[in-house]
Amino acid sequence: MTTGTHESPALAMIHTVPGIIPAFNDLVGRHLPGWRPFNMLDESLLGNTIREGTLSRQTMRRLATHIWSAVDAGASAVLVTCSSLGPAVDAAMPLCPVPLFRIDDGMAIEAINRGNRIGVLATLATTMEPTTRLIERHAQRMNRDVSVTGRLCEGAFDKLRNGDRAAHDAMIREVLASLVNSVDVIVLAQASMANALNDIGEISVPVLTSPELGVLHMSSALNVRSRVHESAQS
Repeated sequence: MTTGTHESPALAMIHTVPGIIPAFNDLVGRHLPGWRPFNMLDESLLGNTIREGTLSRQTMRRLATHIWSAVDAGASAVLVTCSSLGPAVDAAMPLCPVPLFRIDDGMAIEAINRGNRIGVLATLATTMEPTTRLIERHAQRMNRDVSVTGRLCEGAFDKLRNGDRAAHDAMIREVLASLVNSVDVIVLAQASMANALNDIGEISVPVLTSPELGVLHMSSALNVRSRVHESAQS
């Protein structure tokens, strides 16, 4: 029996940086118009990871709790927008009852399609290794040989956390300029870095950011799942 009403599926987005929430709401509105987003924020997940210098088992467990809370709140899919938490997302995927996504998958795949020499810029040391490992894992799956060159923008994240986005963005652009001549494509490892490209001039290689590519990747995956489900029901 049907009631004649159809509620849009809900997408939960779990963030560790508050300033990126409006941009992600806009991206979901553009690329997943049939979905209703809601946001969950826990800055301590990233704060503890920075302080401890690694992604601890406790933080991984706490993220899993947030993911299950999102499902209990009615989410039909979950997106984690913090790249430093990527390995924790991977660990939770096999047990999650709804589609679960990490924000940097789409960016990693696109980078591999753009070239073999990939530069990775990060403002946090805790993000560099997860991003590098993700690119290498996708490259192996895609049967591609890649080399990854990492650059850390020391101190930039502290500027952002203290409200000085202009200094944060300038530091990213300076380090980016030092990398362009030795790679085919550059990725900005954290979603919070994307704004740094707003005032950049011409650059000789593609520079990829995770927010839009991540949402596009998620949109494609969810649309495929929906078509498979509809086919199975018919």
